[in-house]
Amino acid sequence: MGRPRGPGHADQVMSLRAHPDAARPSRSVPTGMYTRRVDTRERLIEATRELLWERGYVGTSPKAIQARAGAGQGSMYHHFHGKPDLALAAIRRSADELRARAEAEFTGPGGVLDRISAFLRRERDVLKGCPVGRLTQDPDVMADPGLRRPVEETFTWLTGRIAGLLAEGRANGELDAALDPAATATALVAVLQGGYVLARAADSAEVFGRAVDGALELLAARARRP
Repeated sequence: MGRPRGPGHADQVMSLRAHPDAARPSRSVPTGMYTRRVDTRERLIEATRELLWERGYVGTSPKAIQARAGAGQGSMYHHFHGKPDLALAAIRRSADELRARAEAEFTGPGGVLDRISAFLRRERDVLKGCPVGRLTQDPDVMADPGLRRPVEETFTWLTGRIAGLLAEGRANGELDAALDPAATATALVAVLQGGYVLARAADSAEVFGRAVDGALELLAARARRP
């Protein structure tokens, strides 16, 4: 003789038949798995950025990237097709970061000269050089149109952005109307990148500071006095 069944048992059986999934134990989604995947990709990009900055393209081997990122070969090739694909992601990241930091200063408080000065004088790891500018000295990066493009686009943007600020200063009377925004912007970017080179050659960040001070003094000489 079977055990007595309480009231409502038949309804429970019918409910399970109508919704078979209800009888299965619920399982939580392993969200940590997705976090690990994202973290691994980010670590690979950041490791490649650092190695490109320190060693250049040839010196940035897949094994060095994996060791720096703490990732295996399988993880690297799961996220990227190979070293060129990963290098491109790293270069784009460096270029995007340069633009974002520059734009923060270009849209900051003060007049045109104040904002350009804030950009040129912001804190930098001068002796390591510009993470984007150093790539112009890497023949392997410059020989690859895909890797070269974000470098070229970044300096085109930077020069154009500074030229726009100088044009703004000329229009609002802050700068001499005879000033050439495009030529002056190109000169300022050249001083910035050349300052890195001179500082590294002298092993002294002070050289970079003097180059920036000189450029700003020349620019201030074109300011219109009230």
